[in-house]
Formats: sequence, structure tokens, C-alpha cells
Amino acid sequence: MLVIPKIKPFFLSSFLISSVVFSQAHNVSDGYQKPTDPLVVQNLEQWQDMKFGLFMHWGTYSQWGIVESWSLCPEDESWTQRKPEHGKSYDEYVKNYENLQTTFNPTQFNPQKWADAVKKAGMKYVVFTTKHHDGFAMFDTQQSDYKITSPKTPFSKNPKSDVTKEIFNTFRKEGFKIGAYFSKPDWHSDDYWWPYFPPKDRNVNYDPKKYPERWENFKKFTFNQLNEITSNYGKIDILWLDGGWVRPFHTIDPKVEWQRTIKVEQDIDMDKIGTMARKNQPGIIIVDRTVPGKWENYVTPEQAVPEHALTIPWESCITMGDSFSYVPNDNYKTSQKIIETLVKIISRGGNYLMNIAPGPNGDYDPIVYERLQQISDWMNKNQSAVFATRSIAPYHEGNYYYTQSKDHHTVNVFHLDEKSEYKAPAVLTFSVPENFQPKSMKVLGISSKIQWKKTNENTVEIKLPEERKNLKYATVIQITQ
Repeated sequence: MLVIPKIKPFFLSSFLISSVVFSQAHNVSDGYQKPTDPLVVQNLEQWQDMKFGLFMHWGTYSQWGIVESWSLCPEDESWTQRKPEHGKSYDEYVKNYENLQTTFNPTQFNPQKWADAVKKAGMKYVVFTTKHHDGFAMFDTQQSDYKITSPKTPFSKNPKSDVTKEIFNTFRKEGFKIGAYFSKPDWHSDDYWWPYFPPKDRNVNYDPKKYPERWENFKKFTFNQLNEITSNYGKIDILWLDGGWVRPFHTIDPKVEWQRTIKVEQDIDMDKIGTMARKNQPGIIIVDRTVPGKWENYVTPEQAVPEHALTIPWESCITMGDSFSYVPNDNYKTSQKIIETLVKIISRGGNYLMNIAPGPNGDYDPIVYERLQQISDWMNKNQSAVFATRSIAPYHEGNYYYTQSKDHHTVNVFHLDEKSEYKAPAVLTFSVPENFQPKSMKVLGISSKIQWKKTNENTVEIKLPEERKNLKYATVIQITQ
């Protein structure tokens, strides 16, 4: 992921982004351009119906239980700190980090187990890290030997060694849309971090204008890897490109702290990449994160939820634990917190891409499966208020959050109580959207008929039966007109 050091709320295009956790955050780029390709528009509409997706950061770094890739970056930030036992000098550390390839053997890898668990929890698309900034390919690239299928990697002898292929095929078979995360920068590539110079920060360590042949080699390398991913791995629905510092110099936003570190032109020719990807995968959604323009088909606040509804397609990527990568004994969010976050996101018109990090053995922590089962119990009762919905004013009032069906005939009202373990109150009083005339009402998960009345033109009062005590995490009222 792209990590920002200081967590401060900030304004952009009149939307306030507030941090969800106090470790990492991300800004939303300005200047959204709506796609014109009908297949992309259709794919984006379907993706917006899906609401809940699975993100997975996984690589050799899981063996050390450290943040993905960032300890290789010579920036003095909290998330780039290196443990002395992994190397006394920077060079020794890099050597030991890259040597993790020779011990990576996640023999418990079973993507069907993941797909079964997350599908029950309501997730409908997956975005997997085919390659992070460290350059280690979790797919069978022909452009590098720094990959999971290399003979240097013990897991290469496993019939499921091309984990990207296994994950994509398994999840696709279960009806998921497939997203390929790919890092544009590659800190292992001699054409990005040229060994002639030491790396100074996250950026390319030479001036591409001064050494155009070397930069051209890097562009070809990146193009070829993305061509492999979009050609050799079946239908891909989303190409999720990270590392927004690799961008045309003229697109830098000087208001954004990390973009001010970009001192040289790093144009990777997204027109060429995007055209190739669309030729290989007609209708593919392309997310060139933080680089506004025709290749950022939706925006992606990280570890954050917009305070208000956004009128453009967007997705918050947020970790189930504290970290995007596997950390032993991570602090996993409660199921109630996850449901509350989902409700906030969908009421504001977005999607929730929840990250779960597999460990070095190739499986999730046991607590993850507990959380997913608890979420699935809630989703079984309430999914009609979640999927294929859109935002509707007033969006959010007090403890109440709103969505509507795409045909505008149904409004869903979610009641949350973030202060404590959720207990549905005996009486709920809330506004109904303007010009919406309630004819019938039901509370999802309660079989008995609900008593309700209008207390004034736009306000409804509902009395809940004793059965309400069985409701967990949120109460969902479904109103039809």
C-alpha cells in the first residue's frame, strides 16, 4: 500500500476524509474523469453493486511478520523501521530480505477455504497483490527470477505454486470479480533502483531524462509483466495499480506531502499500458491510484472513510487487523466494527475492500474465520439492504444510515450504536427521505409484524418486539412505497 505518515483530516473537492485507524492514510485524487467505454461503464456499475470485497497482501515478508516492502525504503518513517536482527546495515538487511525467497513455503495454501469463508460473509470481488513494491512476483512472470515460481523458492515445487493463478481461478469459479493489484515501482529492478546509485527514497534513484535507455527498459519490463497478468490469468475485471509516485511529473499535486518528494519525471506511459490491458481484457476497470485522469476509473481512500457521500465511484481499502501484511497477533477489528464500517461506506455510495493478510504458512489466522462467520450470520439476514443499493439523502442522521434500491422503490435504514455492544432499542425514531411515502415496513431478521406510525410528515416511529434481542451489530428497517 501507499503509506502516508501524518494522520490529519483534510479537505479535497469539499469532502472530508477522516482516518479510521491511526497508522496509515491516503488521499483521494482530484479531477475524476468518467469512463466513456460502454463495457467499462457496465463493469463499473456491476462493481458498485458488489459493495464488499476482499483485499489480500501476501508475500515473502509474511515470514518476518513485518509491513509489506516498506522496510526496504530508505525513508525515516515509523513504518520503514528495520529490526536489527534482520540486518545490521542497510545492505545486509536488503540481502536478507531478498533471501526470504529461498525459505518461502506456504504449504497450507488453500484458496478454496478462503473463497468459501469470504463468500458466506458477503464478499463479491477479490483484489490480490500480484507484485508489491519489493518486486517479488506472486505470479509466474518471465521477466524476472524474483518470483514464487522460481526454483530458488521452495514453494515452486508445489503444484499450486502460481498462487495468483490458483486464487483467480478459484474465486472466479465462485462468482467473484477478479482484481489484480500491481505495484508500478519495483525496488528489486535494476532499472528502477539502479545499483550504480544508492536509493534515496521511494522514487527512482536516477533521472530518467538523463538515462532514457534505462527508464525505457523499466517501462518495457512493467508493460511486459502487466501484459502477462492480463493475458495468462483468465478474465480479469480490475487492474489495481499502486505506487502513485510513478506518474507524469505534471500530474503531481504539491498539496500532497508524499507527492512533493517526486523530483524527476516517472512517466510509465499509462496510455500504452491501459490500451494493452483493455485489448486483452475488454471492459477492465483500471485504477491508477492517485493519478487523476482517464486511467483512474474509481478512487481509493486508504484506511479512511469519507464523511459525506461521494458522487464518483469509490472504494475504501481498510485492514481487518492493523496491518495490510501479516503480523503475528494482529489486532483484528470486531465483527460489529466491520459491519458499522460497511454501513457507513455503502450509505455514502462506496465499496468496502477489506484486507486480510495470509501468514507464511499460507492461511489466515483462526480468528479471521471466526469474524467471517459472524459477519455471514448478519449478512444472511440483511444482505438485501446492502447489495445493489445506492446512497440516498439524508445519508446519515445520528445513529441512522440510509441506502436505497436501484429502482428507488425501497429504502433501507440502518441503526447503529458504536458506543457499546449493539442492543436494539424498543423504539426507533428516524426521518424518511423526502418525497418517499412509506406503505410497508419490516425489520430484517424479525419474523413478526412491526408496529409503526408517522409522527410527522417525515418522521417514523417503530416499536420493536422482544425478538429484537436477537439482533446483532445493527438493526435494518426496510421500507417500501
